[in-house]
Amino acid sequence: MSYDRALVGALHDLILRAVPGAETVSKYGGTLYTLYPAENERQFCGVFSYKEHVQLSFAAGALLEDSKHLLSGGGKYRRHINFKSPDEIEEESISELLQQAAEESNTVD
Repeated sequence: MSYDRALVGALHDLILRAVPGAETVSKYGGTLYTLYPAENERQFCGVFSYKEHVQLSFAAGALLEDSKHLLSGGGKYRRHINFKSPDEIEEESISELLQQAAEESNTVD
């Protein structure tokens, strides 16, 4: 069940503004974003809706420069940001993370 359609929509719109040309792939119960839709593993981020929040997940988040310390998680690569309201979206900082993530997906062989 979707936590907040307005929040999911706001993140979707921000991703497409930050990374022109990004395309969506439905996978793992959410929406993944990629510049390479024909390839299985080149998604740079995803949006997942949970009961208590909506999560913006970065596939290679551990490799991103996060000067505002917005990212959470301690896995080998993935990092995420959880949101409960569209008001929590820091557009400039998150756009920078999205652009870095998309660029990182360009370096994958």
